[in-house]
Amino acid sequence: MMTRIIGVGNYIPSETITNLFFDKHIFLNKEGVLLKENNASITDKLKKITGIEERRYASSTQVTSDLGLIAAQAAIENAGIDPETLDYIIFAHNFGDVRFGTVQSDTVPSLAARVKHLLGIKNNFCVAYDVLFGCPGWIEGMIQANAFINAGIAKRCLVIGAETLSRVVDIHDRDSMIYADGAGAAILEKSNDDSGIKSHLSASYTLTEKDYLYFGKSYNNERCPDTKYIKMDGRKIYEFALVNVPDAMKKCLDNSGYTIDQLDKIIIHQANEKMDEAIVNRFYQLYNTPLPENIMPMVIHKLGNSSVATIPTLLTMILNGELEQHEIKKNDIVLFASVGAGMNINAFVYKF
Repeated sequence: MMTRIIGVGNYIPSETITNLFFDKHIFLNKEGVLLKENNASITDKLKKITGIEERRYASSTQVTSDLGLIAAQAAIENAGIDPETLDYIIFAHNFGDVRFGTVQSDTVPSLAARVKHLLGIKNNFCVAYDVLFGCPGWIEGMIQANAFINAGIAKRCLVIGAETLSRVVDIHDRDSMIYADGAGAAILEKSNDDSGIKSHLSASYTLTEKDYLYFGKSYNNERCPDTKYIKMDGRKIYEFALVNVPDAMKKCLDNSGYTIDQLDKIIIHQANEKMDEAIVNRFYQLYNTPLPENIMPMVIHKLGNSSVATIPTLLTMILNGELEQHEIKKNDIVLFASVGAGMNINAFVYKF
């Protein structure tokens, strides 16, 4: 038995934040000392490394569950289903609803429960819960939904990935320029042909890698020391990803029964353009195969890193014909992969 995607949707916030937005920011190092480079040099370096020119922020009236709701509604419409037929709503996020101008995370009730309520679903046996798994959360939700369907526990599942990272960044940390807001969703059900999820893989590296991404205090020592913001050790994450993600992708592809020459697209978490390119290059090196053109679509240059939302957002854009040079056709084989806080890695191979 396999499960297939019957509908997708996304929500790309309307507020475009260019790199010029950070021109007046006061960027400090970990010791609270002003960085020597001017902000123009800092943003130029960011663009060269990550590829990010712009990112999207949610409006001041929106929270993460609002973004997730819009993406869910789009996926339901795309699938042409009655939401009452959903057995599970799985909402991947990491920081809950953080209202504009505040720093407190609100996760009770769950964001999935809020979306179910706003969808007006009366079916009490439609189970709604959240997944916290770092940036790979949406893929993990898809893997869980696939397991529920294959086990006969569910027939149809909605998986949402949404985040408002702009609400949890330290404005004095230059890494804050990487993060963005957004949402994406997909609906899975039992496949009636040979399309669907062919293999999947998940891993959590926690022995020495647990704190590569973490919540820490502001680099501005005058800010409240009890308030925490998203922080990362970029160098360690980069090295970890290059060592571990290509191997995980290879294992997942090998488990699917498909060969490297049958792979049509790689949809990878939009974390850092240079890092993603290095991961995919190393993945093909494992097969002693040259990297094909247009194998890896990227939208990070315009949308930034919206964590769990990047992959379902990108998938929706491709299926809607919004990206030049990229399309997914019937029978195409696509490898999905992500890496993030945990440190977690996951992937799945899908036949369209």
